[in-house]
Amino acid sequence: MASSQDKELEPDVTVGYVAPEKKTLAEISQLDQDDESLNTYKKTLIGNASKPFPDDPRNVIVTQLAIASPGQTDKVIDLTGDVSKLKKSPIVVKEGVDYCVKIKFYVNHDIVAGLKYVMATYRGPIKVDKTDLMIGSYAPNMEPYEYKTQMSQAPSGIAGRATYKVKSVFTDDDKSNHKTWEWAIDIKKDWA
Repeated sequence: MASSQDKELEPDVTVGYVAPEKKTLAEISQLDQDDESLNTYKKTLIGNASKPFPDDPRNVIVTQLAIASPGQTDKVIDLTGDVSKLKKSPIVVKEGVDYCVKIKFYVNHDIVAGLKYVMATYRGPIKVDKTDLMIGSYAPNMEPYEYKTQMSQAPSGIAGRATYKVKSVFTDDDKSNHKTWEWAIDIKKDWA
């Protein structure tokens, strides 16, 4: 049985949506081989299907998260190492500014269908927001993909200035948990 914490990070269900049947790259490349236009389309979609990390068993490798705000240098979090310490080192964000979240990731072995990013934001023990974003479907690629959320506005005023804990998960249509981590944002009067 899933814990309440696990349920908080479950992606929203889209009524009527049925995830596509999972197929490997080899299976897809074997389909309709006599259809030249479809083969051209598959080549465009799949590319050369190079595996950036052939010895790594993970299919999706999330490497970085950044907070980006106009006129500021991106505040980057490295997600390749020990992520357990991230929640103790909050990213400082100036109150009231517009910002977005950028995530870099690789797709390694097979096409990933319906990649999703879910984040739940807490002020103390109270959940103040849940964001569930459909990122899309991706083929393996030697270069990282980057997903950028829409701009949001940081809370402002004395009531908005606080440290917010964020729980994040990268998942897909197959309900594979590619990465789960916790981090924090510290909303302050200024960037420092």
